[in-house]
Amino acid sequence: MSMQKPSHEVEGIVRRAQRQDCVEAQIWGKVSKQFCSIEGPKNTVASIILKWKKLGTTKTLPRAGRPAKLSNRGRMALVREVTKNLMVSLTELQSSSVEMGEPSRRTTISAALHQSGIYGRVARRKPLLSKRNVTARLELAKRNLNDSQTMRNKHVSSLMKPRLNSLAPMPRITSGGNLA
Repeated sequence: MSMQKPSHEVEGIVRRAQRQDCVEAQIWGKVSKQFCSIEGPKNTVASIILKWKKLGTTKTLPRAGRPAKLSNRGRMALVREVTKNLMVSLTELQSSSVEMGEPSRRTTISAALHQSGIYGRVARRKPLLSKRNVTARLELAKRNLNDSQTMRNKHVSSLMKPRLNSLAPMPRITSGGNLA
């Protein structure tokens, strides 16, 4: 009885030969799907050629670094949940990640949030509500009670505009378009 290679090894050799065929077609200036022995889409041929140009080989190279524990989908789901409620604890996030089917530790979740730019999550500061401040706010609300919506929008937008310091010099534009 003759020894036959397992089917996956034979397929791997064929795939390697097909990749080499695409690279040779590229070298000879015949870049087209019809010159390659791949039956797949043009994108497959293009990605093989791009990999050859970038790395100089078409072999499957070992990946760098440890694989991520959380997928991008799971990480984005955690970010969505945190942005809805900043006060959610890591334990609650851990239980929600288990529900999603990606169980992970609290440190993993914290690292994923840091990777997404979310760091210390604390509640907003409570506004100072002294008796004097409460009366002033109530008086302002009563005074503007009958204002229309456009007036309210104007008032809010005027509060949002940056105030110019009257002591600071105003920038002048010279004839060349430069600020003086």
